[in-house]
Parts: sequence; C-alpha cells; structure tokens
Amino acid sequence: MKKILYFSLLFIFLFSFYANSKEKEKVLMEEIEKATFAGGCFWCMEQPFQELKGVLSTTVGYTGGEKKNPTYEEVSSGLTGHTEAIEIRYDASLVTYEKLLEIFWRNIDPTAFNQQFADRGTQYRTAIFYHTEEQRQLAEISKQTLEKSGKYNKPIVTKILPVQEFYKAEDYHQNYYKKNPLHYKLYKKGSGREDYLKKTWE
Repeated sequence: MKKILYFSLLFIFLFSFYANSKEKEKVLMEEIEKATFAGGCFWCMEQPFQELKGVLSTTVGYTGGEKKNPTYEEVSSGLTGHTEAIEIRYDASLVTYEKLLEIFWRNIDPTAFNQQFADRGTQYRTAIFYHTEEQRQLAEISKQTLEKSGKYNKPIVTKILPVQEFYKAEDYHQNYYKKNPLHYKLYKKGSGREDYLKKTWE
C-alpha cells in the first residue's frame, strides 16, 4: 500500500513538474519574435544587433526578390530583386521592437537610394520588412519621427514592406565580423560607413 501511495505521489509530482515546464516553455516561446531589416552590406549589420541584450540570434541572407534560393553571386548581380538583409530572433520581454528600429536607423544612411556608402545597386537598398501589423505601425512612427528630427537634409527613402521569404546566405557570410575581423574593419572603414555613422550620430 505504501509503495502504491509513493508511486502515486511521485507520478503526480512528475506530471505537475512536466506540465509547469511545458507552460513556461510556451510562455517563453510566445515572447520570441522576429525582425527583418535590409541595411546594405549585411556584414555590417550583425555586430550592432548581436551586442544588444535580448537578441537571441542573427542570420544574414537575401529577401525582397522573386528568385528561389539565390546565391551570393546571383544577388550581387543586381538581377534577382533581392536585397542583402538580416533576420533577428529576439526576446520581446528583454528588448523592444522600437529599440531594434533605433539600432537599424543608426547603422544606415536612410537617404541613399539603391545604395549604401561605397556599395551600389538594388541589392544594397534599405528596407524594414515587418512581420506583424504592430511592427508596421511602429516602423512608420519611427520613420516619421526621424523625418521630423531635422537630422537629414534629404528625404528618407527606406521602405517599409511586408516580410517576404528570407533565404539564408552562405555560411562564410554568417558572423563575418567575428570570422574575419581585420577585413571587416577595413571594409567598414573603407566603404565610408564608419565615418558617416560617427559624423551623423556622435
């Protein structure tokens, strides 16, 4: 009898623990969201987001075009319709979408049409690809706020668009700033991005 009671209590405890764990996991999963931005060369977009508390992962890739599973060479031709972009998974309980938007704007030139710094072509156009209606509204507000700030003497041309299929770039592009730090720093400086951002925001 004691054994039956013991195993019954053990079963109840384990079931309760499992149920609570699943509930916590469900809550945590509900807090994880995605954001997608195009900010020119995707090498330069990972570091500022990865340094942000609440960002769980970043993936660079291609979006905005029609071609399925494009390669870097194909996107670089400017003929696929895709732009280089970054997909971010973040914990919405730790970092807000508004904060991600702030980081995005502070790492691009939003007045440059179909280019970013030394890179020219539609594959380097800037855009915010929203995943939800709330993201769209927040993106519109942030863009309007920046337009009214007087920081730029040219129109902001960054588009706000519904998210499209995102294709992960080749492995050697992922975390490029960590894998090739010297070349990354030389590129960021040589492209004009580093000096522009310092001049604009510091």
